Parts: sequence; structure tokens; C-alpha cells
Amino acid sequence: VYNNSTASTSASALTQQGSLDRPLRLSRPSCSDYVSLYHGVFNSPVCLTMTGSVANRARRLHKKNQGVTMNLKTGLLGGGSWGTTVAALIAKNTPVTMWARDQATVEEINTQHSNAKYLPDAVLPENVRATTDIEESVAGMDVIVMGIPSQSFRGVLEQIKPHIRPWVPVISLSKGLELSTRKRMTEIINEVLPGHPAGVLTGPNLAREIMSGYAAASVIAMEDDVIVKELQKLFHSGLFRVYTNHDVIGSELGGVLKNIIAIATGMGDGQGAGDNTRSAVITRGLAEITRLGVAMGGEPQTFAGLAGTGDLIATCTSPQSRNRTVGYELGKGRTIREIVDEMFM
Repeated sequence: VYNNSTASTSASALTQQGSLDRPLRLSRPSCSDYVSLYHGVFNSPVCLTMTGSVANRARRLHKKNQGVTMNLKTGLLGGGSWGTTVAALIAKNTPVTMWARDQATVEEINTQHSNAKYLPDAVLPENVRATTDIEESVAGMDVIVMGIPSQSFRGVLEQIKPHIRPWVPVISLSKGLELSTRKRMTEIINEVLPGHPAGVLTGPNLAREIMSGYAAASVIAMEDDVIVKELQKLFHSGLFRVYTNHDVIGSELGGVLKNIIAIATGMGDGQGAGDNTRSAVITRGLAEITRLGVAMGGEPQTFAGLAGTGDLIATCTSPQSRNRTVGYELGKGRTIREIVDEMFM
């Protein structure tokens, strides 16, 4: 896996080609700059003194790019922090039905438009509806989004198998491998639901920041270029920019492997190792991720993009990152059981 020729080829390809991430083509290429300007400036006192065409255009684009009206019936399975956040993003473009196991969570989403256990103070759009009936969240839907932890992923797919319509795309939000088989989530989708186009939404996406209105970007990876461009519009909105990528393997592995480096980075931080050490671990970690990812079938350019470098940076440096937090607490001398028992997903 770690042969020098592979590493050399990967580094050369990264230098020459850059990332495979492809943006949603908008009518005005500079639109994201103005939307970011709106968020960063117009939500502060500076907006009171800002005038002129730039300010006016930013306001117009902010309204224009909140989302697009779509007629795709979408079911999202999973009521955790990231699943709930993605439901809120989808709801900017089309209504979404969430499935969650916990009756209290479902009632809270439907009556109070919140999920305080996982996203304190966040307000959900009114067109996010929840249910404990998995058939209701799947039957008749045009797209299924899986916000299910990797070790429960196969079991939930088996549950929806009798209810899902043929050829409906299934998109994974999970960043893990199945322990018993070492398989990626899209591999499990293809195995349990053959004939259903499988994809993954991944990138540097911290749920609480997105729900607080901060700008972010992500990648949706699928092998079918036509379907992926349509589903790109489902998730894309003014402050959540979604790119496409055909490299499903590399995109999934970037999200999986960075967790290991984030734990190592957190351990160094917990022991007071310093900024130099953190930078070295992240940089050399990216090199290892790229070599391993290419050996497993991914494309080297993918690891230079949002699914690789982007996700790695966010996960290794943010206090909101669960994996970095696990490493940090381990570095402080706590046991893994103590740490995991305190965490919500």
C-alpha cells in the first residue's frame, strides 16, 4: 500500500491537476463572493454605513440564492445532528420527511421545529416533518438520504428495502466503514439495494456552524453525471455551496480516513504538543490518506479537495469536531469509554 511509486504519482497528479470538485454552474460566477459578503458584513453594524451597487447586488443575490423550488419528494433517515442539519438544508429547496426512532424527538421537530438534544437553539424550517414510521418516510419518495451511523447503516437499508420504489437514488451522509466487512456505505447500498444509484455527501461540514448560518461547502459524489447534477441542486443553497465529483471511492475514503488523523491531532493538543506538531500531523496525515486512498481505488485529486484536505482541516482543528475531541480527552488521560458515553451523535 505504501509504495514510493504510488506516493510519487499521487503527489505529481495533485500538483498538476488540483481537485476534482466541480461547482454548480450559476449565471454569475462571482455570486458566492457577494453572498459571503452579505453574511459577513450585512449581519454586522458595518451594514449601516455600506451603500452602493456592491451592497445592493449582495442583497439581491442573498435572496435569490436561498434555494430553488424543486418537486423532489425527499426522505431523510436519521434524527442526529448532521441528519437534522441536512434536512434543514434540503428544506430550502423542497419539503422533507425525516425518520427518527425516538418519539419525543419526532414530536419536538413537528411541534416546536427544533431538535434541542443535538442542535440546541437551532430552529428548523416548517417544511421539515418527522415520523417514527419508516415506511412513511420512504414509500413514494424520489430521493432517500441516509443520516444513519455506519454500524447501523445496513440494518436500516434492510428495513427500507420493502418500501423503496425502484431506481430511487440513495445518498449517504455517513463517514465510516462497516466493522464486520470493512465496506464503504455506498458498497453496502449497492449490495442491499442493487439498481439504486448510490452517492455520498461529504466535506468540511460542522453541523452547528451550518445551522447558525455560516457559509460552508460540500461535495456530492456519484458515478452518474446526470443524476449527480440534479441532486446537487437538492442540497445547494446560498450559504451552502455543493460541488460534484465522480470519484465516489475517494470522496468516501477522505471522510473516513481523516477521522484517524483528527484523533491523533487531538491527542497532541491534549498533551500540549503545540502548533508545529499539529501542522506536521495534519500534513503528513494527508500524505498517508492520499496514498492509502489511491491504493484502495480513489483518485489522488479528490484528496486535494473538500472531501480530503477540507474535511481534514475542519476535523483536526475545530473544537466542534468529535474525533478531535476524543483524541484531546485521550491525551488528557481519560478512557475511551468515559469519552464516548458523554457524546451525542
